[in-house]
Amino acid sequence: MTQSVAIVIVSHSLDVAKGLADMVRQMVGTQVRVAWTGGDPGGGLGTDVVKIQRALESVWSQAGVAVFVDLGGAETNSEMAVERLPAERRDRVVICDAPLVEGAIIAAAEAASGADLEHVRKAAEEFLR
Repeated sequence: MTQSVAIVIVSHSLDVAKGLADMVRQMVGTQVRVAWTGGDPGGGLGTDVVKIQRALESVWSQAGVAVFVDLGGAETNSEMAVERLPAERRDRVVICDAPLVEGAIIAAAEAASGADLEHVRKAAEEFLR
């Protein structure tokens, strides 16, 4: 069985990130690897580059990883986390410009159907347009 595109959810809120990851798993089951991270290192609102990098590594797939973020700081820190990955992996990660909830669900459904990384990204980004 080939690997599917994985999903990483990055939110300023730990509860939002975990809740959305649970929702995605309920919708697509275990066909798609999903990781989540939220909150700053002290447990408050925010994001953490190291936690994002760990989330990326925990679901790494040769098919790629689609990242969904809630606010600008999450996007910035996700970009920094991607830069910390080994060079050969960086091109297999995309940060999607899509709504957090709808984007992650659409992306997971596309990934579960066997879509490649570019199709997963496009489906998520075009969903509400």
